[in-house]
Amino acid sequence: MATKQVSIPEIGIVTLYKRRGNRSLRLTIGATGDVRVSLPYWVPYKAGEQFALSKTQWILANRTRAHAALAHGTAIGKAHRLCFEQQAVTTRINSRIVANEVRISYPASLDLSAHPVQQAAHKASIRALRKEAETLLPQRLKALASQMGYEYKSVGVKQLKSRWGSCNTHKEITLNLFLMQLPWHLIDYVLVHELVHTKVMQHGAPFWQEFEKYVPDAKQLRKQMSAYQPTLLPRM
Repeated sequence: MATKQVSIPEIGIVTLYKRRGNRSLRLTIGATGDVRVSLPYWVPYKAGEQFALSKTQWILANRTRAHAALAHGTAIGKAHRLCFEQQAVTTRINSRIVANEVRISYPASLDLSAHPVQQAAHKASIRALRKEAETLLPQRLKALASQMGYEYKSVGVKQLKSRWGSCNTHKEITLNLFLMQLPWHLIDYVLVHELVHTKVMQHGAPFWQEFEKYVPDAKQLRKQMSAYQPTLLPRM
């Protein structure tokens, strides 16, 4: 797959993908508001750039509707908060994590809601979430496994798009860093869920019987889980 990035006024960076199986041009907006154009292999990159340019108003409108803006003071995980600082002396967007703050500084020529500022805030917030998740989730999983008498081979933290966690047949558990955006009782719900998978892989009656030994209010918590998505903020 061949790719190229171009900068388009108002839109910002657009990534152009050439795929051999494509028959037409397709435009998508990613999780952080990044714009992608997929085009047939034989179509020149310039055509993809012009296609994105022709959809400028659509991109701006849908980027705003599809993704809630990160605001000053937004809670990130269990210990961090976003801090936006508009600075007259800077010409660049900078991000850093200092103690419990995720600090984003940006030039006075930009607004807090501008895509480059939001994208920087999103990336820095993910770094903070990963740091929290890698510290807290393995500790909590180990404690729950000890209480329940369960064993697992390993645990890792990743940024997953749709799943809160997984466990394979080798008892290797993967946890989504976005778990840090959930209340602790729902985090425990997911961790116990994956621990039970170390004994029962399939979601049949035996699994739920075992699961409800440790989570008797499983049905109620499952409904609560449906209100959340693995993102920094709920979709609008």
